[in-house]
Amino acid sequence: MSEGAILNLDKKDPFAEADEQLVGSNEGGYVHIRTKQRNTRKAVTTIENLPPKLNLTKLIKAFKKDFNCNGALKLNTPVGPVIQLTGDQRNRVVNFLSSEGIVKKENIKVHGA
Repeated sequence: MSEGAILNLDKKDPFAEADEQLVGSNEGGYVHIRTKQRNTRKAVTTIENLPPKLNLTKLIKAFKKDFNCNGALKLNTPVGPVIQLTGDQRNRVVNFLSSEGIVKKENIKVHGA
């Protein structure tokens, strides 16, 4: 093997991006927004993997006031704290989180139809 074959390794660290965390979510992941159908016309929107520095009770209070819905915080879940909102609030939550600068829009994954 010649010396020229491995010269490109010292120019860029291939693992440098792994150390960087994305702004606005736990462990550099995505904020997941899902909706679940409860009954025939009722739905529940869940928000997971929010940044740990947020005061989630104040965030729920803002959601409830802006969206005219009810909300709850579930702490003992396998994925961490989860916010539950009544109704299909997926688009409103995405717009709220991105406009307030809490999470970048590209770090939000919306699940469901």
